[in-house]
Amino acid sequence: MDSHGQYEQQVAWAVVGTDIGPLMLAATRDGLVSVVFHATEKVCEKALGRLASRLGTEPVEAPDSPLLAEPIRQVKQYFAGTRRDFELPLDWALISGFNREVLRELASGVPYGTVVGYGDLAGRVGQPGAAQAVGMAMGANPLPVVVPCHRVVESDGGIGGFGGGLETKRKLLALEGVLPEPLF
Repeated sequence: MDSHGQYEQQVAWAVVGTDIGPLMLAATRDGLVSVVFHATEKVCEKALGRLASRLGTEPVEAPDSPLLAEPIRQVKQYFAGTRRDFELPLDWALISGFNREVLRELASGVPYGTVVGYGDLAGRVGQPGAAQAVGMAMGANPLPVVVPCHRVVESDGGIGGFGGGLETKRKLLALEGVLPEPLF
């Protein structure tokens, strides 16, 4: 507790090796708060600075933290092909408004092995015609993979964009059986 009797915000983070490269996971007492692709030292440093600024506390590297135990376990299971759905508490502190609404709908309404169009997702949250805004929400997703923005594609069959890179999106969709595995 701090000097005012309040519990201080605690943010624990760790890097986990996956089939798409290292992911940085960060969690608070409320749940998983951030997933960062391509978690090199430089990428982590930048992400940690953003987290500290947004959450008001310095994240602590703590791969053995109880806050991270279940997220790490479930991410490893997902990439091993033994988990289809993440069952984790999520801390939505880094996103709000329309973006949060879209991401919550994505997390609950687009199951493993399926895809949805940007426009279709906009319609699901009562904003038909807001496909571009849905694309912006996907780009702002602080919890990729766990909140599966890789499952959002263009209505004409195109793969669409992806913050982790198109190759990463292809690998995630292949893992879920939506696309064939790359030949090489």
